[in-house]
Amino acid sequence: MLSYRHSFHAGNHADVLKHIVQALIIDSLKGKEKPFLYLDTHAGAGRYRLGNEHAERTGEYLSGVVQIWQRRDLPVDLAPYMNAVRAFNQGDTLRYYPGSPLIARYLLREHDKIQLTELHPRDYLLLSREFSKDSRARVQRADGYQQIKSQLPPLLRRGFIFIDPPYEIKTDYQRVVEAISEGHKRFATGTYALWYPVVLRQKIKRMLKELEATTIRNILQLELALRPDSDRSGMTASGMIVVNPPWKLEQQMNHLLPWLHKVLAPSGNGHTLVKWLVPE
Repeated sequence: MLSYRHSFHAGNHADVLKHIVQALIIDSLKGKEKPFLYLDTHAGAGRYRLGNEHAERTGEYLSGVVQIWQRRDLPVDLAPYMNAVRAFNQGDTLRYYPGSPLIARYLLREHDKIQLTELHPRDYLLLSREFSKDSRARVQRADGYQQIKSQLPPLLRRGFIFIDPPYEIKTDYQRVVEAISEGHKRFATGTYALWYPVVLRQKIKRMLKELEATTIRNILQLELALRPDSDRSGMTASGMIVVNPPWKLEQQMNHLLPWLHKVLAPSGNGHTLVKWLVPE
């Protein structure tokens, strides 16, 4: 299936969470001078216009990035993420939302490398155009999970692997565990960040148990829920699994998640979570 288009969901609360975590990891990795590879397995189109038909049909960005864009009391740790979003907009008007590839492009240095993979033909074409003049980047239309096998370990010996599948295929919940396990065997020192949606909690519990059953250590779980778990359709929460997180990330998210929850879920419903799924 290749029906999923992220343009319907760009800038929603899940994007806010995943891209804040992405930006903080990149910012931390830049603390060392040595270059690193950024590998994005499900990159999408790269840039999303929030006023287009897709975004307006769902309106999800209105309860996501818009709520933060309007604030003037932003925590300091939001700076990498918000600076990237502002870089693709002029003045106070929010017209475009940058996906993970463009956030990476803005934050990465000249000597870092970018490997992007997208399978959807239309989104691949848009992504290729975005990066056509970026000498750091390589864009491929290929299976993102296979890229973990073919690109790791990176020649640079440092790397950040960002895994953000659409979960339109039920087997994605198992494939992401297999991908992280395979990647870790090839490149144990890399940082892996996996996004997951909470639609049916039982699927997430099963995925987490499978991750715990691997030999991988040092796994941090982050979650932001705007509504209580439900057996009805619709995403109530989303989370990030980070293998080998930067040492500051736990503290940063302990500070940021309660603030995000207050802003994005003013009713107080839902929850936040910062938990070591598997300690070091």
